[in-house]
Amino acid sequence: MYLRPDEVARVLEKAGFEMDTLTPKIYGYRRGDNYVYVNREARMGRTALIIHPTLKEKSLNFAEPASEMKTCDHYTQFPLYLAGDNQEHYGIPHGFSSRIALERYLQGVFGG
Repeated sequence: MYLRPDEVARVLEKAGFEMDTLTPKIYGYRRGDNYVYVNREARMGRTALIIHPTLKEKSLNFAEPASEMKTCDHYTQFPLYLAGDNQEHYGIPHGFSSRIALERYLQGVFGG
């Protein structure tokens, strides 16, 4: 069982991220120069946290991604996926089975 999107959002806020975007599909969170999305459509939570593609390699030290990538036209802070037919942005999706696992991940990838 993975954390649901609303649970991921609460952990992000506790870690100092501030929501600056809200759509039916996503929550967008910023902390300093870092930006992440919470995929509100991830009902089971497997792809609830979406990170910027440039963090993929660093992120692998702390968690395996749920899939290679996730595209969405709402990920406007992330690069466009140029291989697709649609003008969609993409990020790297992750799911976490506990708040502690997510907190450790955030600490590892984004620091204190």
